[in-house]
Amino acid sequence: MASAIQTNVESASARYAADFTQGDLVLPPAKKYLVLTCMDARIDPARAFGIELGDAHVIRNAGASAVDALRSIIISQQLLGTQEVVLVKHTGCGMLTFQNEDAYGVVGKNLGEEAAQELEQRKLDFLPFPELEKAIEEDVEFLRRSKLVPDSVVISGWVYEVETGKTRRVV
Repeated sequence: MASAIQTNVESASARYAADFTQGDLVLPPAKKYLVLTCMDARIDPARAFGIELGDAHVIRNAGASAVDALRSIIISQQLLGTQEVVLVKHTGCGMLTFQNEDAYGVVGKNLGEEAAQELEQRKLDFLPFPELEKAIEEDVEFLRRSKLVPDSVVISGWVYEVETGKTRRVV
């Protein structure tokens, strides 16, 4: 039996496909850039950042972490030709609200000792950050220093304000 979410996916897909006319877009992004932003449900990257279908890669993860996204960034650049990174974190991000120890504790409480041990074995870093703009600067600098990102790649860092829908450049 399908959940309500699965039923919604099916019906939304049918509505979208009924008018879909862009099946001939090429694989590499037409505008040769990628946007790295948070997975937060309050961000609609296409609408907020003016991305049309086929324009750009959009990479989303908790906190818009460049460290976490590096694999996808390399693929985007080296295999699919993107030449610019727009990194966008946001106000009110959950990554500002905890430290690794907190996440480890919640996992242990909710999922049990074996899950807590697996986290320890994997040495998983949830990559939280205490200061928004500093985290943007650090992620941009991480990408600029990495030998896996060519010096020719243009990298900028931005804050999306969930309260207003505005985006402002930090670096």
